[in-house]
Amino acid sequence: MKKIYVLLIALSVIPCLFAQVHKAPAYPLITHDPYFSIWSFSDQLNESVTRHWTGTDHSLLGYVSVDGKLYKFLGAPPKKKEALLPNSDLMAYECSFTETKPQDNWQLPSFDDGGWQKAKGMFGSKNMDAATEWNSKEIWLRRSFTVTEKNFHQLLLTLKYDDNIKVYLNGDKIYEAGCCSSSKEILLSKEIENKIRIGKNTLAVYCENTGGPGIIDAGLYNLLPDEPVLQATQTSVNISATQTTYRFSCGGINLTVKFMSPLLANNLDVYARPISYISFTPQATDGKQHDVKIYFHNSADIARNKVNQQVSSHTDTYGSLLMQKTGTTTQPVLKRKGDDVRIDWGYSYLAVRNEKGTQLSAPTAEDKPSPTAANLSMDYGKITAAPVTKTILLAYDDLYSIQYFNENLQAWWKKIFSSTEEMLKKSMDEFTKIEAACKRFDQQLYTDAVKAGGENYARLCVLAYRESLAAHKLVRGKNNEILFPQKENFSNGSIWTVDVTYPSAPLTLIYNPALLKGMVEPIMAYSESGRWTKPFPAHDLGTYPLANGQTYGEDMPVEESGNMIILTAAICKAEKSLAFAKKHWPLLSQWVEFLNKDGFDPANQLCTDDFAGHLARNTNLSMKAIVGIGAYAQMAQQLGKTAEANRYRRIAKDYAVKWMQMANDGDHYALTFDRKGTWSQKYNLVWDKLLKLNLFPGAVYEKEIKYYLTQQNKYGLPLDSRKTYTKSDWILWTSVLTNNDRDFNALVDPVYKYAMETPSRIPLADWHETTDGKQVGFQARSVVGGYFIKMLEKEWRRKL
Repeated sequence: MKKIYVLLIALSVIPCLFAQVHKAPAYPLITHDPYFSIWSFSDQLNESVTRHWTGTDHSLLGYVSVDGKLYKFLGAPPKKKEALLPNSDLMAYECSFTETKPQDNWQLPSFDDGGWQKAKGMFGSKNMDAATEWNSKEIWLRRSFTVTEKNFHQLLLTLKYDDNIKVYLNGDKIYEAGCCSSSKEILLSKEIENKIRIGKNTLAVYCENTGGPGIIDAGLYNLLPDEPVLQATQTSVNISATQTTYRFSCGGINLTVKFMSPLLANNLDVYARPISYISFTPQATDGKQHDVKIYFHNSADIARNKVNQQVSSHTDTYGSLLMQKTGTTTQPVLKRKGDDVRIDWGYSYLAVRNEKGTQLSAPTAEDKPSPTAANLSMDYGKITAAPVTKTILLAYDDLYSIQYFNENLQAWWKKIFSSTEEMLKKSMDEFTKIEAACKRFDQQLYTDAVKAGGENYARLCVLAYRESLAAHKLVRGKNNEILFPQKENFSNGSIWTVDVTYPSAPLTLIYNPALLKGMVEPIMAYSESGRWTKPFPAHDLGTYPLANGQTYGEDMPVEESGNMIILTAAICKAEKSLAFAKKHWPLLSQWVEFLNKDGFDPANQLCTDDFAGHLARNTNLSMKAIVGIGAYAQMAQQLGKTAEANRYRRIAKDYAVKWMQMANDGDHYALTFDRKGTWSQKYNLVWDKLLKLNLFPGAVYEKEIKYYLTQQNKYGLPLDSRKTYTKSDWILWTSVLTNNDRDFNALVDPVYKYAMETPSRIPLADWHETTDGKQVGFQARSVVGGYFIKMLEKEWRRKL
């Protein structure tokens, strides 16, 4: 009986160890950095083209031949498109435009735009890689095209815009959207298609840039029908922290396809390698033998920004490997920066073991693969019920990763390996060991997350892990120091943004605080070098991948001061050492004094939620200042600076009391000190709890949580009373303010529901609408690392 009881206990643990995630808004396949990042945007792997996180095609194609019959299991061939109006990815185009508000009938085909200017598209702010520079707030565009016959299969509207857009076809509005930066392909309805006329037609576009960089580009295409092909039947998908595994059935076999990106944040020598493994495992299911071949194709688009850039590709051998190397012919190293862009320097690699039956060739010049023209084929011979696995490597050598104050720096892995070829061979040789390490890591992460917050919380952490880390690049500083810049994906493309580091920090605080220091310390170095002279920290260090100084148009004084002090205190707690604070103490002292003078009742300024606009007397921002002052006092006490500690501790406590009086709005605390009848999430309060500062009494936490639970919508708690949209990372922070599982789950479960049900099929957007679950803006951002805050709270409670 005892043995049966033990067995039952063991079986009850298995789901916690092995259950992971079976659905996602988009599925991570190849995830390393802002440039080398490929996703499936559909639930079925063979249903759509695989894409870069921005939505641009980065096609991976896979076919399996079973006894001579072909089945597609991975991706889809890039859509064949007939251009009615090409966008700038295909070619520069000429159009009419004005930056002065025109007459109300400006969008009609009959409108005379003879007085408008003529220029090449696309249009964008300086440094946005635009054909024509656009720096005004508003712009109006008109383009004409001629149709001789209406024989369309499916009309497609392609758009890149930042921020607000309206599109008209022959005078009728066919699309409208608000903030923020986005790159979209919109299938148009038959009703819209019927608006096209034989003869001349007009596409008119309005765009408004509400702040930061602006961009506008539009195209109109006729999508041609796909060539018919047999589809393998997908039977399952499972996502863990470092792996995405699909299973298919076709022709008497099962095929398992596993994508593994070994982002082991606690092992930087493996983490830094820009490689992903793809393993293919067929096995017979009908008791018979089957002839099986795998065909695989990786597009040259992975190594270029636009499809009209010329590439070259060749194959070679290195030891036991066959390798293919692809890159642009011009190699403009670190010449391109911005948000909705892809890398066009360096080289993509495909590597496979040089075995009998394996053939590797360069892709066709047109990069239009078919099953028989794929660049890799692997002959498995006769397959039985015994599984047989073959593994390939995809990699990217960017030559130089970032420019850091005018010095070009290489990726971290280059301090370990002398060549890409050596790195590829070592990675292939170590596949079994790395696979086992990834499996252990994934199981431990999931188990820890379940213990911290339950199944739904754990699944959110799984979804967040690769997405957060893949928005970063691990770079080797000139003194061999760790640099870990992130790109502010689809918000403005900044590099080393402080208020993006702040929400993402819990993940790295758990798995490797050295990575967080690689985000925080360069901002400190910017001030300590004298390049940044203001009494508060910079917002950023530039536009990715060029980190030569702040490029964001406006400061966030209280926001970034509070962030930097709190992050420093968190690093010290995670490392159980005050060395980091001691090293930068004069700078921290400058920033805390700024908070003392300007932080409690903030003037009209932006905070991290800058999309919501300027706000004066922001109580959540004030709370950040108070917690920042308290965190500084705590570090001062631990450093033996008793006088400083006592002074700032007293200031923080006094401010906390004053805050409770001024922000009080009956059953909750207000959005601003002067607007009663409002409310906001006080997510900054979480660091009072995590750092054990004890500045605010438990009654503050309890009152806010009780009120929040009355304000929730189907897909989460709104950010504040102004709008119904939210930031999911902040909801996860707010959930840690609870003191029981019931309230915690009540806040977290709607976020999980959003992740499972959102109609926005993109890498998880952290800014979404709580009423319908749609993306409002942003995607594939590092801030989802903030989901790990409940795990961090539990770990610190257990260890410290």
